[in-house]
Amino acid sequence: MKYMMLVVADPDARDEPQDPAVDDVEDWVDKHDASGRRVMGERLRPPESATTVRRRDGKLLVTDGPFAESREWIAGFDILDCADLDEAIAVAAAHPMSAGGTLELRPFWPFDES
Repeated sequence: MKYMMLVVADPDARDEPQDPAVDDVEDWVDKHDASGRRVMGERLRPPESATTVRRRDGKLLVTDGPFAESREWIAGFDILDCADLDEAIAVAAAHPMSAGGTLELRPFWPFDES
């Protein structure tokens, strides 16, 4: 089953100092790329680089920046291919941002399902 893992930066979350031996995202990427669990992923530019697009009452509304005011912001994403949610949770728990941010897992909704 495929999962989108949103990597959410939270500047207030980290209580302990970062440990490069544990918090090396490149090690995490290499491990899960090699296992086939990580299909792809990318870092995203900061919220100031975002453009929000909405349609309301037949009008196109385009604004700079994110729609919601929040100190947390989506810093990146990974697409995971795991056997089930438990495996996806284990993969997410090993990501360095699990200690200093939030990782949100969402299963893909296949087109052949209603």
